[in-house]
Amino acid sequence: MAKFEGVKWAPGQMRYDLNEKKFELLEPDAKVFAVSRSIFYAAILCFEGIRFFCRRNGQGGLEVTFLNWHKNLERFRRGLEFNLSRAQRGLVPSVEEFENVFINLYFKHPTIRPFLEGMADDGAQGYLRPFTVDEEQSMGVTFPGRPAVRAIFSRYDNYLGEPFTGVVIPHLVRASSVNKTGWLKLGVNYLISLKAIESAAEIVPAAAAALFLDDLTHLPLRDRRVTEWDSSCCLFGLKDGTVVKIPESELILPSVTIQGMVTILREMGFRVEERHMTYGELIDRVTARELAVAASIGTAGIMNRAEKLVCIDEARQPVAVHEPDTGHPVYAALAEAKAYYWNIYKGQARLPAGMKLYRYSI
Repeated sequence: MAKFEGVKWAPGQMRYDLNEKKFELLEPDAKVFAVSRSIFYAAILCFEGIRFFCRRNGQGGLEVTFLNWHKNLERFRRGLEFNLSRAQRGLVPSVEEFENVFINLYFKHPTIRPFLEGMADDGAQGYLRPFTVDEEQSMGVTFPGRPAVRAIFSRYDNYLGEPFTGVVIPHLVRASSVNKTGWLKLGVNYLISLKAIESAAEIVPAAAAALFLDDLTHLPLRDRRVTEWDSSCCLFGLKDGTVVKIPESELILPSVTIQGMVTILREMGFRVEERHMTYGELIDRVTARELAVAASIGTAGIMNRAEKLVCIDEARQPVAVHEPDTGHPVYAALAEAKAYYWNIYKGQARLPAGMKLYRYSI
């Protein structure tokens, strides 16, 4: 579902060698070895997506702001640790080390500053993309020999997320709880997401998103639980005014954005229930027209509301079709919460309790 408008990439890509703790600024299109454990075996392929905003401060300097981004960095650490051997886990940087590398070494590099100045002048959205790779030219199914963190960031004008059509895809499982991979931002998880979107489009040609169920495929279909969208978390707004958030688990990537959105919705007076929803409940609520809105929550787009959600059966035939109640208060409230969330970055909205804004002078 990811569609960006007005994307421009920073003029430098960074590399941080974990063995040597060495920082380098590379050309923006810097390559990796084609003959690599990362390419062949998806070894040490994890990444992160972190939203930020850059503005000019009162003294004419630059200030970069992040919201709750230590949670992003901690999630990145978990993904990196998962990809290394037990003997290599001492190489994993702390949150504070990552903070120093990304802010003091990368964002403050003289080559980067003019790009940040342009972002500040235009009020553009920023998206930092750290990722990991084995920098060693190699073959053989082993742990990485030269693990490194790379990163580059972009600016963009808009994320084109609405309107979108989604389909529930029960016949594919994005992650397995026994392997403990669903709660990590690993590259291997997203191939299944792409296959699910492709499957969704075979059922409904206009579909651009897939909604997954859990990995308990031995259960009756109605008893399985809703987990997440193909590349984002989900919120359900019911017509009784309740907002349902699916609990975090080893099948669901812990979303920094959804935590913020839920906090804002609660401050707006909505009752947010963090609980499981079975597929049977979802079908029943769609059939009874009790579901006001189904939403996708993620870093780049913050929040996008589905214009249609199609539920299918074991034969992959539609059994219920949800269309939002655009006149319902919860439908409008999600858009208000999205705007409020982004305004926090820009210093135009009060920071709710439990959230933390990080400001750095560049």
